[in-house]
Amino acid sequence: MASDERMYRVQFVNQDQVYEVYARHVYQSEMWGFIEVGEFVFGTRSELLVDPGEEKLKKQFGDVKRSFIPMQAIIRIDEVKQEGVPKISEAKGTITAFPLSVPPRRDK
Repeated sequence: MASDERMYRVQFVNQDQVYEVYARHVYQSEMWGFIEVGEFVFGTRSELLVDPGEEKLKKQFGDVKRSFIPMQAIIRIDEVKQEGVPKISEAKGTITAFPLSVPPRRDK
């Protein structure tokens, strides 16, 4: 993998499930409170063995150019050497949102 082709594993909570996806771009969004994830990567695995979780993610994110994920839903972002298998798993235990402070209101 070339040095300019970074790969990220992004784990986030969505409706009591933990999503693990791979993407080439992860940025702090211009929309306050969101992380921008773009250029999702799905492996070219043999079609003989079909993972239902991976197929669900391909359907959900396959045509997405970029996604805006709420910052408090993010569990972890790792830079990795190569993509792995995207997956969906049940959220076990308590996952607490990262505390965020609201910026002060500017009165004009």
